[in-house]
Amino acid sequence: MNQSKYQVIAEDIRIKILSGDYPQDTAIPPELKLQKDYGVSRHTVRQAIAVLVNEGLLRKEKGSGTYVDNHYKAEQTNRKKSEHKTIGVITTYLSDYIFPSIIRGIEQSLRSENYSLLLASTNNDYAAEKECLQKMIDQGVDGLIVEPTKSALYNPNLALYVSLRERGIPIVMINARYEELNTPYICVDDVSVGYLSTEFLIKKQHKKLLFVTKTDDLQGKYRLKGFIEACEAYEIQFSEGDVITYTTETRTQVIHQILERLGQKDVTGIVCYNDQIANLLATELMERDYKIPADFSIIGNDDSSLSRLGSVKLTTLSHPKEEMGKDAANWIVRTIETGIPEKNICYKPVLIERDSVKKI
Repeated sequence: MNQSKYQVIAEDIRIKILSGDYPQDTAIPPELKLQKDYGVSRHTVRQAIAVLVNEGLLRKEKGSGTYVDNHYKAEQTNRKKSEHKTIGVITTYLSDYIFPSIIRGIEQSLRSENYSLLLASTNNDYAAEKECLQKMIDQGVDGLIVEPTKSALYNPNLALYVSLRERGIPIVMINARYEELNTPYICVDDVSVGYLSTEFLIKKQHKKLLFVTKTDDLQGKYRLKGFIEACEAYEIQFSEGDVITYTTETRTQVIHQILERLGQKDVTGIVCYNDQIANLLATELMERDYKIPADFSIIGNDDSSLSRLGSVKLTTLSHPKEEMGKDAANWIVRTIETGIPEKNICYKPVLIERDSVKKI
């Protein structure tokens, strides 16, 4: 549809205002000059100016002229604040381990920003993740906070994530990321997790080490990298059997694998993927009349509530659970409101010494 003359003039002036050719609080050319420049009547010029005044781009001052205004910016800001927005949150689990604390942090920050929260969990399963993503699309979420599913492996849902990005929906990953997508992320430095825990045992004179890690999540891959780097730095030898791996599906079998390995080799120090595995292992060993740390020194990770349960409190590494949740919520809100993605966040872990490691 062809635009009227006044609409064409209004659009041209609008572009000049938004581009800075007509700076804020400066007068635009007088009506007579605009008539001459555009070859139109005074009435047409006044129609164009009226449109821009109504939009908040211009203001008329009696006896002075017409000035560039920023009222439109305030209106945009107020409109953004009044619009109801929803953030989708997809994690691998919701109700156990460190996830309630992360979600609590997200919820607190989103509530203070007047954003709604839509939660879903994948149980670290691709099919469930696909359903979660489709649910978020159907609900029309304005942004997504996602903990990746089996982040160390190829994910058949990558095309869905690309589709979400093409729709302009900002996404931030927590705890890990899909390396193929180069998606913004908020996580702990997992290489440092593996390095610091291994180094701590070595400095306590442990040379016969066992490393237990999860291989379908990116965190496990990076923690193993840290373990290897520490062993190389301190010239500690380890063999193929000194690294025990498991996946989401084989987690229930890993304690048996560890016990079997301990029966085959003289091990003194064990680095576990997380507090969950470390707690299960310590409990099983003590039920078999082993002493922690007299017989075995064990390190967990994530500083979860599990690290503080039982008769032996676990040495572990920090995980900023609620802080991560708050940072993720603030990241997604700022990105939605500015249209500019925030920077990645990577937390440095801190070793928390308790009772489960002894010096040899």
